[in-house]
Amino acid sequence: MTARELDAAGITDPSLRAAYAVCRRLNARHGRTYFLATRLLPADRRAAVHALYGFARYADDIVDDLGTAATPGERGEALSALERQWRRAVRGERVTQPVVRAAADTRARYGIGAHHFADFLASMRSDLTVGAYATYADLRAYMHGSAAVIGLQMVPVLGTVGPRAEAEPYAADLGVAFQLTNFLRDVGEDLDRGRVYLPADLLAAHGVDRDLLLWSRLTGCRDARITAALRAAAALTRKVYRAAEPGIARLDPVSAPCVRTAFVLYGDVLGAIERDGYAVVHRRAAVGRRRRAAVALRGLAGALAARHGPRPAARGDGPPTAPWRTDPRPGGGPAATGGGAGATGRRGKDTR
Repeated sequence: MTARELDAAGITDPSLRAAYAVCRRLNARHGRTYFLATRLLPADRRAAVHALYGFARYADDIVDDLGTAATPGERGEALSALERQWRRAVRGERVTQPVVRAAADTRARYGIGAHHFADFLASMRSDLTVGAYATYADLRAYMHGSAAVIGLQMVPVLGTVGPRAEAEPYAADLGVAFQLTNFLRDVGEDLDRGRVYLPADLLAAHGVDRDLLLWSRLTGCRDARITAALRAAAALTRKVYRAAEPGIARLDPVSAPCVRTAFVLYGDVLGAIERDGYAVVHRRAAVGRRRRAAVALRGLAGALAARHGPRPAARGDGPPTAPWRTDPRPGGGPAATGGGAGATGRRGKDTR
C-alpha cells in the first residue's frame, strides 16, 4: 500500500497501515487484472479494495493452493482459525492476522454487512468437501457466497449515483460473471484439485462427464464433445455479463472506469479461450500485454475525465468523502457511521 493511498483513506495507525500493505501485495502478486483496475480508482478507495481482495485471496489459498501438501483436515482447521479471527475482529477485538484486520477495518468503515463475509467463508468451506455441481442452479447457490458477495461488498466502496439497492443485483451478477470466466479458464487446474465447476447437466448435454475430462487432461487429447460443452459454458457466461453490464452506469462515475476496465479485460479472457480453441483442459488462455495496456489506458482516460468533470449529487449512501475518525475500541478500527449491505471475483482469484 502506498503512503499516498493510506493517507487519502485516513488510515493512520502504523500497524493497520502495515496490514493494508500486506493486502496490496497479495493483489499485486496474484490478481493482476484486479490490481490494474484498482489503480484507476481515486486514491482514497484503493486501500479498501485491496483489503477485500486480500481477505478473499487469503481464504481461497487456504482451500485451493496446489503448492502445499496440506490435507483437507489441515486446510479445514486453517480456515476455522481464520474464521475465529474474523469473528473476533467483527466484535471489535484486536486481532493479529493482517488480512483479517484490514478487511474488518474496511467492513466497519463502509458499513458492509458482516453476513456477506459469513456467506463467503461458508462457500470456501464447501470447497473442502464438494467437488462437483449437478446443475447450474446448484452452482449459482455456491457462487452466491464465492462471487456474488464480493460484488456486494464492493458496492459501498465504489459508490453509486442512485440508491445502493438498485446497483447491488448488477454487482452480484458481475461477480458471478467474473467467476464463471475463471472457472472456464481454470478447468484443467481445477481437475488437478479434484473439482469440476462446470455444471454436470451442461456437460452431460454434450456427452461429457468427469471421466472424459480427466482422460483429456491426462492424455493431452482433444475431444469434440468437450469443445462443444466449453463453448456452451462460454455462451452462458456471456449471458451473465450482459445482465451485469447495465450496473456499471449506476456506479459513481469516478469508480465506473475501474469496473469497466475489469469488465472488458475479463470479457477478453473469454475471447482468448475461444481463439485458443477451448483448450482450457490442457492450458490457460491469457490476454496479451499489449491488449491489457490499451484497455487500461482507455480506463485511465475515463477515470481522469470523471474526476475532473461535474459530479452527480450525493445520495447519502455513497462512499465516505472525508477521513474517518479513529475508533477507540479494542479492535483499533474506525468507527462505522454508515449503513448498507456490502464489483468484482473466482473468489477474487485472478493470477494472470
